[in-house]
Amino acid sequence: MDTQIVKSVIHDIKKININSVIIIRSTMPIGFSIKFSKTNNYKNIIYVPEFLREGKALYDNLYPSRIIIGSTSKQAKIFSKILLKSIFKKNISVLFTNSSEAEAIKLFSNAYLAMRISFFNELDSYTIKNKSINAKKIIHGICLDSRIGNYYNNPSFGFGGYCLPKDTQQLIMHFKNIPNVLINSIIKSNNKRINLIADQIIKNKIKVIGIYKLSMKYKSDNYRSSAILKIIKKIQYQKIKILIYEPMLNKKIFNCIKINNLNIFKKNSEIILTDRFYEELKDVKNKIYTRDIFIYS
Repeated sequence: MDTQIVKSVIHDIKKININSVIIIRSTMPIGFSIKFSKTNNYKNIIYVPEFLREGKALYDNLYPSRIIIGSTSKQAKIFSKILLKSIFKKNISVLFTNSSEAEAIKLFSNAYLAMRISFFNELDSYTIKNKSINAKKIIHGICLDSRIGNYYNNPSFGFGGYCLPKDTQQLIMHFKNIPNVLINSIIKSNNKRINLIADQIIKNKIKVIGIYKLSMKYKSDNYRSSAILKIIKKIQYQKIKILIYEPMLNKKIFNCIKINNLNIFKKNSEIILTDRFYEELKDVKNKIYTRDIFIYS
């Protein structure tokens, strides 16, 4: 993980006031805060992770799931009170840890979410190959168990975005010399899922494929590292014509054809790939390929 920007900003702040209290909210490698503080003889650096969902950042700031403070100092406790006064949610859990523990909480949390997505995607992959069983019914039955819960269980083309891929990769780096199987397998599972989806599409021998939106999450405008981008890369080698409908895209991508008119896009696409089903695709439902089993079905 590249931490140069964070280091540079801290150095600039300390040049102005060496006693400044600095709150780091960006995801950091485990051990970064304490090591950097000791190396530079800096005090009052506090790591406070934020847990924001794609497309719901403001809501998650105002109604956070929990508050983790990576310090037990007087300044840390003052900052925790500032956070509590700034949110709408009442009776929220506040946990004080050391900085390395707080950094670990952030990385392990995102790796767990990536693992959960991969689990339900692999379940869905199983049903793709075993058509006599219904993924939606299986997932519903599994998630009736309160220990598992009915959330984060709708299959997709794979996880992507700002946090889950990079944070899982970072955690794998921390496990470099520590025996593990599960953590190391999360990214591999995601890659296999993407390959399976691409193979499913290619085997249909379609000549013109439409890609409806590049974002990896419903109602999101972020398509960085989305699974659909990797799927496009794989199918474009098959000499398949690829049309993209993405209002947020202002440049050409992967030598694909960008279509700005939705009706023209629908008409010219033999099959339409969409990670999440949208109401405006209802009239071409027979063309849709998605694994969004809860909204689409």
